[in-house]
Amino acid sequence: MRIRTTTAAITAVLAVSLVGCSSDNGTDSKADTAPSSAPAAPSSAPSAPNTADSSGTSEADKVVLPEPTGDKRTAVITAIRDVDPRLVQDEDKAIEKARYQCVNLDGGVSDTVDSAMELFSYNGVTLTDDDARHLNIGLRKTLCAEA
Repeated sequence: MRIRTTTAAITAVLAVSLVGCSSDNGTDSKADTAPSSAPAAPSSAPSAPNTADSSGTSEADKVVLPEPTGDKRTAVITAIRDVDPRLVQDEDKAIEKARYQCVNLDGGVSDTVDSAMELFSYNGVTLTDDDARHLNIGLRKTLCAEA
């Protein structure tokens, strides 16, 4: 268990470091701000260094979607529950993982099925390729519609 926690912490630190080290080549593309591999999904709210630019928008705000509320949150939970009800035993964790998967769906990774399988295989649930595709479709219809 300590190895998992340590690995998760190291992965989170590396992901934050990658966001902080990104270079600005003068373009304003979303793909430029997304990590090149599946972002870490820490157990608490995502944190990143304050790299606010002149518009007041930080890199973290560009990378991870804001947490959904109300009907939108209910729709996201329903989409995840449709894949496997065990994934939403901790709704906050499921929402956080969905927010990270939206980054992946928006060009953050080349294999969005694999990233969904990695992010959402927990609580004794191991997603299949079909489960991951189903989840990605549900997230695109709810949380990641603009992705």
